[in-house]
Amino acid sequence: MSRRQPRITLITRPGCHLCDDARVAIARVAGQTGDEWVEQDVTADIELERDYGERLPVVLLDGREHGYWRVEEQRLLDDLRRPVD
Repeated sequence: MSRRQPRITLITRPGCHLCDDARVAIARVAGQTGDEWVEQDVTADIELERDYGERLPVVLLDGREHGYWRVEEQRLLDDLRRPVD
C-alpha cells in the first residue's frame, strides 16, 4: 500500500525569520484541518534553491505554489477544504 504525500509543503531556509513565522502558521492551519505537512530546506536541494531561493518561505499545496513570504491562513484553509482534483 502506498502512502499519500502530505498536501502541504513548506519550503524554507535556516535562519529565515519569515520561515519561522510560516512554520507556526502552517502548524496552526494543519491543526485545524488534520492535514499533514512537510518542510523542505532549499540548502539541501539545488533545484529548490534555484526555483525559490529569493522568495522564501514558499507554501506548496498539492505540489503547486500556493504563496510565498507570508502564509494566507484563511485562503489555505479554504483551499484545503476543497476536494482534491
